[in-house]
Amino acid sequence: MPPRSNRAPRGLAAALASLVILFSASLAPAQDVALPAPRTEGGPGLFEALKKRSSVQGGDFSPIAEVSLEDLSTVLWAASGLNRGETGWTVPMAEGLPPYVRVYVLGPQGSYRYDWLEHKLVLVTAENLKAKIGGPAFTKMAYYVLVLTTDMEVLDGLKHGGDFKDEFANVLVGSMTQDIYLAAVALNLGARYIHDMNVDAVKQVLGLAPADYPVALMLLGK
Repeated sequence: MPPRSNRAPRGLAAALASLVILFSASLAPAQDVALPAPRTEGGPGLFEALKKRSSVQGGDFSPIAEVSLEDLSTVLWAASGLNRGETGWTVPMAEGLPPYVRVYVLGPQGSYRYDWLEHKLVLVTAENLKAKIGGPAFTKMAYYVLVLTTDMEVLDGLKHGGDFKDEFANVLVGSMTQDIYLAAVALNLGARYIHDMNVDAVKQVLGLAPADYPVALMLLGK
């Protein structure tokens, strides 16, 4: 009788190797994400985009329709990105302050904070938090959930109107969400504004500072 070989058959060995690679990739540590350059040309004109601007019905969000990183990059840039050097943004800031509303991105790959200065995603947690922030049941069906929160540390720099910080933040959120809607039209994405959420849960899972609070959610999908 020939000696027994300890080697696995070639087909089995190849399959095992593939599983090892796949398993190793799934364990790769989550990290910050450098976003590709946003799209700044093409698409429909402003008036055409305004004519098509709408909120997607909740049930129309598909949990399997992926929003590309390129499209996400453009949406985030439209919300509060730089468009004129280092102090010019796509939305108006009171007294020339830097953005005092943060954008958090909750998606299947993890949860991040948008860094407008370096145009990148800063990792908050590798966990998908979409199901933990409350809101309508269809919230977690969107491919990305954008959480817009105040940054009171920046708002403390206001020289005038310091007693109305909340109003400044709310006005900015309105500008940002409208830009998100218009960018979504240009990219053939679905978007929806949501105010209903579990505020305490959002503050906890995102680790917000005590003085900060979430203002709104924007859902993105196909």
